[in-house]
Amino acid sequence: MNKSRPSQDKLEALWERHAVNPYPEKVIDQAFISGGDFFDARDLVQVKYEMLRRVRKEDQSVVKTAAAFGYSRPSFYRTRQAFEAEGLPGLLPERPGPRRGHKLTPEVVAFLGQAVAKEPLLGPKELAAKVQEQFNLVVHPRSIQRSLARRLKKLPRREP
Repeated sequence: MNKSRPSQDKLEALWERHAVNPYPEKVIDQAFISGGDFFDARDLVQVKYEMLRRVRKEDQSVVKTAAAFGYSRPSFYRTRQAFEAEGLPGLLPERPGPRRGHKLTPEVVAFLGQAVAKEPLLGPKELAAKVQEQFNLVVHPRSIQRSLARRLKKLPRREP
């Protein structure tokens, strides 16, 4: 059996979940250095959990433990707070990138609504061009499409 394959599969799974430790070389805790197959410094959730466990169950110093796991003291406390509030999912990093259409302000959405009302056959690409012309703002056509779809959902339904 190829022993490197499960490791590669695990790494791919961690990448998909944005849970790869960006600084595994900073983890100098002995269990991760000589831990064999179980402890993996690339596994961000495992590193954070073990750091929290050491302080809580083994009464180790926060400062020394955080440093051994590649974290600062404030990062330790943020991690502990996230874990206490959410459990293991709280140890996963937040999704990167914006959480919503931050460029599509109410003013831009209103403009899009008016443009579609005047010219119902305009597609997302044409609307993106109009937004760029009017607001000097580059917006992806798919963002416009999603915004208009949300807007349609909010409209009251008419009975036939």
